[in-house]
Amino acid sequence: MRTEKISRSTAETQIEMEFAIDGTGKSSIETGVGFFDHMLTLFASHGRFDLNVKCEGDLTVDQHHSIEDVGIVLGQAFAGAIGAKEGIERYAMVSTPMDEALSTVSLDISGRSFLVYNVEGLKEKVGAFDTELVEEFFLAFARHAGVTLHINLNYGKNSHHIIESIFKSFGRALRIASSVNPAIVGVPSTKGIL
Repeated sequence: MRTEKISRSTAETQIEMEFAIDGTGKSSIETGVGFFDHMLTLFASHGRFDLNVKCEGDLTVDQHHSIEDVGIVLGQAFAGAIGAKEGIERYAMVSTPMDEALSTVSLDISGRSFLVYNVEGLKEKVGAFDTELVEEFFLAFARHAGVTLHINLNYGKNSHHIIESIFKSFGRALRIASSVNPAIVGVPSTKGIL
């Protein structure tokens, strides 16, 4: 199995994470931010990744450090687990509906970190969750995973549904792009490296 285990400790957060690409969707998520836990659970389930996350952050300040740092560590864990990238599909594009909302995630496990985030109209909060941190999470992930990530909201009204659609699309797209295709020999790049 392609797996990675990471411990990261700063003055703002202490994170323990175990990540397996070739999993079954099992997860145990404890970040102290209930809505974010729900989104990571959906990501793991729909990506069929095994994911254990324990984050103790400075939530008395706000949620920013916890959510950004989990994105950093998930990106590092993915980069470690994907390894040399031999035989992977590399690309994926997935659209996922959630009731009235539809989002599309396109990604390239390219070794080049980039985020395009076109999501407008979110309410400031979903419950106690700061919705502007969705972009911060994905930016941190893309930077540390070496993934080019495009997130586009096609349409939607309910902020919970929109964000849920995004995390489901992200999980499904990352699963497809990281899957091994026996027809692909070596690294899927004309340069010979990713």
